Parts: sequence; structure tokens; C-alpha cells
Amino acid sequence: MQVSVETTQGLQRKMTIALPAEDIDSAVTERLQSLGKTTRMNGFRPGKVPFNVLKKRFEPQVRSEVLGTLINKSFYDAVQQEKLRPAGQPEIAPEDEKDEGKDGFSYIATFEVYPEFDPVFNDSIKVNRPQVEIQDSDIDEMIESLVKQRADYKVVDRASATDDQIVIDFTGRIDGEEFEGGKAEKAPLVLGSGAMIEGFETQLEGLSAGDSKTIQVTFPEDYQAEHLAGKAAEFDINVLEVKESFLPELNEELVKSFGVEDGTIESLKADITKNMERELKQRVDNEIKTQIMDGLVELNPIDIPAALVKEEIDRQREQMMQQMPGDTDSSFLSDELFSEQAERRVRLGLVVGEIVQKAEIKADAAAVREQVETMASSYQDPQQVIDYYYSNPEMLRNVEGLVLEEAVTAKVLEAASVTEEVRSFQDMMNPPQAEPTTE
Repeated sequence: MQVSVETTQGLQRKMTIALPAEDIDSAVTERLQSLGKTTRMNGFRPGKVPFNVLKKRFEPQVRSEVLGTLINKSFYDAVQQEKLRPAGQPEIAPEDEKDEGKDGFSYIATFEVYPEFDPVFNDSIKVNRPQVEIQDSDIDEMIESLVKQRADYKVVDRASATDDQIVIDFTGRIDGEEFEGGKAEKAPLVLGSGAMIEGFETQLEGLSAGDSKTIQVTFPEDYQAEHLAGKAAEFDINVLEVKESFLPELNEELVKSFGVEDGTIESLKADITKNMERELKQRVDNEIKTQIMDGLVELNPIDIPAALVKEEIDRQREQMMQQMPGDTDSSFLSDELFSEQAERRVRLGLVVGEIVQKAEIKADAAAVREQVETMASSYQDPQQVIDYYYSNPEMLRNVEGLVLEEAVTAKVLEAASVTEEVRSFQDMMNPPQAEPTTE
């Protein structure tokens, strides 16, 4: 087998592979002989069909099958020989359509390779590490929020205000056209709850049953439905009812309803504090990780294989389609909607992977177990969640990937320039939002 490799542009490689005629003929003969053991033909006993008859009848088909097998094997052998790392599937084409005769067969494989680079991370990566302490007032506010969740709502004959529940019909439009998920009837909404996008609820204060109003809002740039992100919309609102909230008394019965067995406020505060500390740690860790990953992307402007970007675009499109009801046609979700995020994820994945390899970072069993236990701790039956992860290899691989990312974050953080930033618990958990765009 003869192999030659040419760099066409960037990460693309053009590899020419020549298969000797004797290798092809030998494989064809072997395949025909194997076929002869089971072939049935009129006039011959099973397994006794003469070789020349088999060759005349089956050689074109067998030769095609053999070439396919030899191409796959020779391509794998060639990239191993040339120490190449293909990204995505190669495009295979004969070097000469007529070149299948006595001189063998040559084909051209065009493909991309993974970039070769040394990952960069240093003190030019700036990290603001939040310093947050949970205050008694934060715990009291959390208890107040829990009590509000058990509020009883009663119809009142007045204009709506914050903390009231209103029942509405609404229809949303973008550029004059209604959009999927933008319409509802008899929808309950607590004003000030933040259940709707920024600016939606505040424009409904002061309305009474029977009132109608058209409001303007803008979907956030990071909205989960990417085809709506950043879009200006208007909603026609019809108010059906206004209900006032009546809060229950914080007594032993209510405390027990929150899962606190002894029903004491002290135990409720202890449970709430534990949960707040866990959620706070996750939020701080995620914010630091985001800054680290942003820094890695900026410091490593490497070329990335287009094939991997296309795979990531397809994966993101599939995820979005799974969130949509019914058999929605995906044709309106163009590649451009996902390309920027896909390129970032591919680039970051390559950089993180290279750091993992060069630093010989491992997702050891103890770290994986600790991560699973941490994730399970917020559930009512943690052991059930732990057992689920360890019975699901794919879920466990996801956790292993998370452990590797956290190890990379810790390593890069050692080299980064870190400053401490004091924040309140409320600002950390509910960061201030930009003012909504309204008309």
C-alpha cells in the first residue's frame, strides 16, 4: 500500500492511497472461494460449483464488496501510519474512475484533522471570585418565599398589584405574526413572581377584571428558545380575574408540610440554610468556571474542524426540536442560528481535552462518586439517584466529563489572576437584570 498526504488548506488533508492489484485479486479469490462453499446453482451440487463459473457469475459484485472493505481498512491503516487524527468521516473518490485494472486501485480520501497545539492559560485570564455570606435576613426571606408558595388566592374587585394572582388570556406576536408557545387561555400569573420574561408582569399591574392591554417586551438574548432570543414582541392581554393572596400561619403543621419532621422553626431554618449553602456553592463555582472557560476560548484562537462544528449544530438543533410540541418541521432552524455557539463549544472542547491530555488529568472513581453524591443530595431519596447514575453508563460518563472540566478549571485557576468580590446572597443568586426594552 502506497500513501501520500497533501495539506490543501487549514486542517484539511488530501490522502492518496494505492492498493496493489495482487492484494485486491487475492481478496477477491478468497471471497469467491468462501462463497462457493454455500452457493447453490442449477446443475451443480451444493458447494461444488466450479470456481470459473463462480467467477463469471459473481466477480463484479464481489470485487465491489472487496474494494469497499479494503478501502475502509486501508484508510484506517494509513492514518495510523501517517500519525493523523481524522475529525469526521472522509470523502472517498477514485483517483481515476478507470483505474481498477491490473495496476491496482488508487483512491483519494479528503478529510479534516484535529488541530495540534499547546493550550495556553496564564494570568491574563481575569477571574472575579465572589465572596458571599448568608445572612439571617436571607434565611428569613427564603422562609417568607416558602410561605408565599402556600398562599390561598381569593377573587377581589380591584386593580391588580404585586403579589396578586391574575388570570389572563394572551396572544403574542413577533413582526405581526403569532409564534409557537405565545398564546394561552385562562393562564394564572402571580405578579412579581418572575415567571414571565422581564417587563411582562410589571406592565400588568393596575389592571382589573375585564381590562385589555397590549404590552411590548423583548426576549432576553440568552433565551432558551434561540429563535426567539433578542426578538421584540407584543402581547394582547385580557384580564379575566384578579385574586389577592392570603398567607397561612407559620405554625408546626405548615413547617411539617415542608418535610421537617419535628415541626420546629429552628429545624426548618437549619434545612433551609443547608440548601442555600449548597446552591450558593454551585452558583459561585459555575460563575468561576464560566470566567475560566471564556478565558480559555479567548487565549486559544485555534482552527477547528468544520465537520465537528456541523455535528454540534445538528446536536443543538435536535435538542431544540425535542423541546417543541408535535411534529414540528425543523427546516426553519437554520445552521446560522446555532453556528456561533457550536463553534465556541467545539473550540472549548478541544482546548479542555488538550489540557486533560497534557496534564494527564484523570476522572478518578472517588471524585466521580463525590460529584454524584453532591448532585443527589438535593433529592428526597439521594441513594435512589446514586443508584440510577451507577446503573446508567451514559449518565456516569457525563459526570466523568464534568469532573474533568472541574479539574481543568482548578488547574487554570492556579495560573489565573484572581480578585475577590464581596456580594450579597441576593445579588449572587438573583443578579440584577438590564432594564427591559419597552415602547
